[in-house]
Amino acid sequence: MPDSQNKGQKPAEPAENDGFEHIRARILPLFLDRVPFDGWTSRTLADAAREAGTSRAAISAAFPQGVSDVLRYWSEQSDALIVEAMAAPEFGRLKIREKVAFAVSARLDVLRPHKEAARRAAATLALPIYAPLAAKLAWETADAIWRGLGDKSTDFNFYSKRGILTGVWTSTFARWLADDSEDEAPTKAFLDARIENVMQIEKAKAEIRKLNIDPKKPVEWLAKLRYPARSAANTKTGDSACEAKIDEALEDSFPASDPPYWTP
Repeated sequence: MPDSQNKGQKPAEPAENDGFEHIRARILPLFLDRVPFDGWTSRTLADAAREAGTSRAAISAAFPQGVSDVLRYWSEQSDALIVEAMAAPEFGRLKIREKVAFAVSARLDVLRPHKEAARRAAATLALPIYAPLAAKLAWETADAIWRGLGDKSTDFNFYSKRGILTGVWTSTFARWLADDSEDEAPTKAFLDARIENVMQIEKAKAEIRKLNIDPKKPVEWLAKLRYPARSAANTKTGDSACEAKIDEALEDSFPASDPPYWTP
């Protein structure tokens, strides 16, 4: 259970280079070792601090919002490690879907030594009082992956890319928590399927652009679907062919039996 002293408080951002980074780095592994037995609580943090020989004042300065700050710190450190892994020379030779799979898998690799702590963290972040923090951390992980991929978009694509990848990451993370197999094959298959869903969406967007329909303008898009533009040269055959292409693109993108990253 979360520590009650954080209830209703807005988590504070730990200051960078504030002189307490060494304390955070020393406390985190001790804290994670205790979480499977004591949970994400203020008592766990106090016990970890006592084991590390750190004063209560120093802990309050390093983690002013207690458990919320520990959750954030662990997530930030994990994101930093996958970005470092993505900087390896061989990473650049992978295809885009392989890069995404590598990054998400690397994020799970970082968490694996403390899987039970990650499971308890997910349960804690699922509580209403932690909802804003949960959303923020998931978005930051997606953002870290895209930056590691070299993404420099600043338009609508900046948000759509991160929004889609957030769904891929969170759903794969949830599947991994429930996967107790030795080789984690179910999780790998799940991740591959989610990436394939995204590729279907991108293929559909490419087909729709060929029809001069901008998917970023949904009202205009729907209007063209309902009232296709006509000209003197248009024929019923031409209109039917146009509508058929749109239907085919949409069917490929959102198959009824497998909506994007919602299936088990």
